[in-house]
Parts: sequence; structure tokens; C-alpha cells
Amino acid sequence: MAVTCTTLEEVRNNIDRLDQQIVTLLAERGRYVSQAARFKKDTDGVKAPQRVEQVIAKVRGLSEAVGANPEVTEQVYRAMIAAFIQQELAEHAALAANQAT
Repeated sequence: MAVTCTTLEEVRNNIDRLDQQIVTLLAERGRYVSQAARFKKDTDGVKAPQRVEQVIAKVRGLSEAVGANPEVTEQVYRAMIAAFIQQELAEHAALAANQAT
């Protein structure tokens, strides 16, 4: 829960603290994304549009439950998922190349 800040510096310090936590969680999420590439047969499996929509619906619900803006949450997640899909496609291609040799 956010505290009421009395200065802009205090606001920025809290944002910086949260950014550290968010980036740490992104790194952890990315490591799971890397593992997922091993279990997917092809690039369609990596892209998994139905799974993307499941995640979006889930995080919109979570967003509403905790008082976040669902539109902002959805936009952030769509951008994050798109970036992770690109990472996973590259890793999937590398795994396929290694198996072919």
C-alpha cells in the first residue's frame, strides 16, 4: 500500500524502490519463459495467443482486485508478453538448431 509522500523526492525514492522490485521480478519471470521454450514444439506454441488472452484476463482481474488501473495493467502486460515472446522465439530457435546438429 502506498504511503502519502510529502515531497517529490520521497515519491521518486518510492518509485525507485518499486522499480528495483519490478525489475527483479521481471528477471525471475524471464527465467521461467526461457524454461518454457523447451516444452514448446514450434513457434505457434511459443506465440500461444489463447494463453496470452488468459494471462491478460487474469491480470485485469487481479488489477481490479488490488485497485490498480486495469487498462494500464493490460498495456504493460501486452508489451511485456510481446517482448518475452521475442526472447522465447530466439531461445526456441537456438534449441532447435542445437538439436539439428
